[in-house]
Amino acid sequence: MKFLKSLIPYVIIIIVVVLIRSFIVTPVRVNGKSMYPTLKGGEIMILNKLGKVNRFDIVVLKIESEEDNLIKRIIGMPGETVEIKNNEIYINDKVLKDKYGYGLTYDIDKVTLDDDEYFILGDNRKISLDSRVFGTIKKDEIKGTTNFIIYPFKSFGKVNK
Repeated sequence: MKFLKSLIPYVIIIIVVVLIRSFIVTPVRVNGKSMYPTLKGGEIMILNKLGKVNRFDIVVLKIESEEDNLIKRIIGMPGETVEIKNNEIYINDKVLKDKYGYGLTYDIDKVTLDDDEYFILGDNRKISLDSRVFGTIKKDEIKGTTNFIIYPFKSFGKVNK
């Protein structure tokens, strides 16, 4: 009986860790070069599963057509129109000041987002598979936001927004 009582704190710790990882934060790995130069492949970041999603947030999402999680940047918000022409992004017919795009962003026709849809782009516009390829994403495909690198240690810290 005394042995079982001594295990209780460890069981509580394990339960708390599992709950935190399941519902609040968890590590996530950056795959590929679609977010270069902001993020590099192999970096490990903290995924925040709580909170609101805002324009320019870096999000982690899971879509059916992709095997791995995707890490992209929110560009278009629910209810907005998004159009890309001449390497400029237009939100509701106004040019968006985009300091994150690297490389040419090819043109797309105007897209109107539903109340639960977002338009996402990778920062490395030349190679990123994003809403220009597979269309808008639904809110429930977003696993959370991320902006903190924990590995490699030389990159440790908040991602410049």
